[in-house]
Formats: sequence, C-alpha cells, structure tokens
Amino acid sequence: MTAQSVTPTETEAPEGDATPWAPTPVRMRQALGAFATGVTVITGTGPDGEPAGFACQSFASVSLHPPLVLFCADHRGRAWPLIRESGRFTVNVLAAGQSDVCARFGSSRGRKYEGLDWEVSRWGTPSLPGALTRVHAEVHDVRATGDHDVVIGRVLGLDPVADGLPMLFFRGGFGVDGPVTADVTGPWGWGDRWG
Repeated sequence: MTAQSVTPTETEAPEGDATPWAPTPVRMRQALGAFATGVTVITGTGPDGEPAGFACQSFASVSLHPPLVLFCADHRGRAWPLIRESGRFTVNVLAAGQSDVCARFGSSRGRKYEGLDWEVSRWGTPSLPGALTRVHAEVHDVRATGDHDVVIGRVLGLDPVADGLPMLFFRGGFGVDGPVTADVTGPWGWGDRWG
C-alpha cells in the first residue's frame, strides 16, 4: 500500500456538503464521541467558600514525576472561574451507578450540592460520596485554547481506590453495553453541557 491522498466521492458527502471531512461541531461530536472516556466531577470552592463543581470527561494523567493531571473546562461555565480563583480542586472519579451525580453536576440549572451528602477534604475542596477515587490538586498552569481552558494540576493527595466499575461516556450516552449508534444529539451530546 502506498501513501496517497484520499478524496471522498460525492456520494459519501451529505447532500449539499462539498467537504464531508470538515470538522463541523456535529462531526466533531460524532468522531470524538467514539472515544470512550471516564466521567469525573471537578469540585472546588469559590472565594466566598461556597462549593462549586462541574461534570467533566476530559481528564487525564500528565506526569508521574512530578505528579500532574489535566482537565479541560469551558470558558462559559460558572463553576470553573470560581474554582480557578481558589486555586485548588478535587477530581471525583464517578462509579458506574452515579448517573444522578453526573446529571446534577452536568446541568447548568439547580443547586448542585443541595441534599447531597458531601464532605470537605483536608485540602478544603468538596469530596463527593460514592466516587471510585479522588485526586486532590492545586492549579499549576492554565492555557486558554479555543473555547476551553486546559488546566494542569499538581497532585497534592490521592484517596484510596474503591471497588467497582467506572462510569463511561460513549457516543452521547453512559456505558457501552447497549446498542451502539452514532447519534450524539441527545441531552448528553458530547460537550453540550459539561465543564
């Protein structure tokens, strides 16, 4: 096989679309939604001490030495600017059965902590119940990139890992056990309501 330029035929393009490979928001959701990710809730406090948080699937390890992690946060979010100002955050790694927690922190409406049995970590950040583990960190670096901030955190502490399966986000839904479709236009469509 030789390296060649591949040009899609007109029959592959949606009607009226001359560039079927263009990275439109819908195509971005479809393509990147095929990459299954874990689901987290990033929590912290605002300057007034009020708890803040948002659901986030763009979380990853960066370095073991020094211990660094990253997540991406939408510029338009309400919680991230508050957490950024405080300088510390906790990554709560959700378990498979925590769709209610994800829904609570994935929505821009409602009081996220109301009626939720949460605790304050030794670093002053909210720790959510039932998480598989928690990563406690301080903001080390922030890079504005497109419509998100790429946040690098220096890890301060790690909670023990609990038994259980992780919550997975795949093609606009949770888990990978059900029918696999490429439709990511539902309420949990990739990037619609999270961090």
